[in-house]
Amino acid sequence: MGVVNFIIENILTQASITISLIAMLGLILQKKSIGQVLSGSLKTLLGFQVLSAGSSIIVGSLTYFGEIFTEGFHMQGIIPSIEAINGQAMNELGLGRDIALTFLAIFVFNILIARFTKWKYIFLTGQAILWMATMTTVFGYFAGLRGLALILVGGFIGGVFAVAMPAIAQPFIRKITGSDDIALGHFCTIGYLFEAGVAWIFGERGENKKSVEDLKLPKSFEFLQDTYLSVMVVMVPLYIVTVLFAGEIFASTLSGNQNYIMFAFLQAIQFVVGVYVLLAGVRLLLGEIVPAFRGIAMKLVPNAIPALDCPVFFPYSPNAVILGFITTTIGAVLAMFILPTFGLAMILPGMLTNFFAGGTAGIFGNAVGGRRGAIIGGIAHGFFITLLPALLVTIFNSMGFVNATATDVDTVTAALLYAWLISPIMKAF
Repeated sequence: MGVVNFIIENILTQASITISLIAMLGLILQKKSIGQVLSGSLKTLLGFQVLSAGSSIIVGSLTYFGEIFTEGFHMQGIIPSIEAINGQAMNELGLGRDIALTFLAIFVFNILIARFTKWKYIFLTGQAILWMATMTTVFGYFAGLRGLALILVGGFIGGVFAVAMPAIAQPFIRKITGSDDIALGHFCTIGYLFEAGVAWIFGERGENKKSVEDLKLPKSFEFLQDTYLSVMVVMVPLYIVTVLFAGEIFASTLSGNQNYIMFAFLQAIQFVVGVYVLLAGVRLLLGEIVPAFRGIAMKLVPNAIPALDCPVFFPYSPNAVILGFITTTIGAVLAMFILPTFGLAMILPGMLTNFFAGGTAGIFGNAVGGRRGAIIGGIAHGFFITLLPALLVTIFNSMGFVNATATDVDTVTAALLYAWLISPIMKAF
C-alpha cells in the first residue's frame, strides 16, 4: 500500500509528471530516438510547469480578490471546498486508502472504456480525478458500500464520467479548436453544456452571430485588441473598486506596509502576468503532447484523444474567457442572494471557480450564441454552478460534514447520483 500511495501522491496527482510520462510512452511507442524521447518528455514537463506557474499566479491574485470581495460586500455564507471534504474523509472516516484505490480504479476503467468502446478519450487531469474519487468514495461509504465494492463502484462511475464528459463536450471543442487533436478533461463540463444550451436558446445565430473575439473598437481604443491589455483594462478597475469597498483598515492587513490601493493595483497586474505565463505554457505544452500522444493512439488505445485541463483552451478565445469570468461571477452573486429565499444555503462566490470554470463556459457560450449568448449564458452558468452546491449542503450536513459542499459540477452530479439513486437502491435491498 505504501508503494501505491507513493505513486498516487508523487506521480499520478502531479499532472506535469503524469503528462510527461505519457508523452515519453507515446514517443517510445513511435520508436523515436533517445534524444527525441528526452526532448519531447522534458519539453512537455516544462510546458505544463509553465502553465501551472501561470495558474498559481492567477490563484494568488484571485485569493486576494476573494478576501476583499467578501469583506467589501459584507458576505457571510458557505465557501465550497472539496479539499476540506477530502481531509475530513481521510482523517475522521479513515477513507484515505479507499480514496487512493478508487483513484487508481478510475484510471483503469477510463482506459478500459476507451479501449473497448467508441469513446476514445483519456482523461489526463489527475487532480480532478482525485476529487471525483473523493466524492464517489464518501458517498459510496454512506450508501453502505465497503471494501472492494466501494472501490469498484466508485471507480466505474468515475471512469464513465472521465470518458463521457470529454465525449459530450467534443462537438463544441471541435468547433472551438477546429480539430479533434485534443479534448476537454475538466469535471465542470455539465456547467459548460448548460451555458451552451442557454446560449443556443437566447444567443445570436446565423449571420447575426458576432463573436466576442471579433469586437471592433474605435482607432483610439485599438490597443485593446491586445489580449493582455484588454484583460488589464477590465481587472484593474475591478480590483480597485472592490478594495475601496473593503476599506483601508481591512485591506491594509493584506497589503502590509504598502498602500492598500497600490497593492490592489499590483495584484490586478499580477493577474494579467499569470494569464500571460499560462498561455505561454499552453503553447509549449500543445506543441509536444499532441504529436507524442499519437504513439498511444496507434498502439494502446487506437484513435485515443488526450483530454486536457481547461486552461489549455484559453488561447482559442481569450476575450470570451474574461467575459465568462465576469458574467459567471454576476450569476453567482445573484444566486447567493436568491437561493436562501427558497430555504437553500448561501453559497459564497468562489473566484477561482468563477475564473477557470466561468472562463471556459464563456468560450462555449461564445461559440454557440455569440456575444449575447456568452453574456446571458454566463450569468445563467453562475447561477447554475451555485445552485448545485447549495443542493448538496443539506445532504452533507446529514452525513456529518457541517456546512460543507463542493464546486465542480460533475463531481457534485456524481454525489447527487449516489444520494438520490444509488443510496435508495442500496437501502431497499
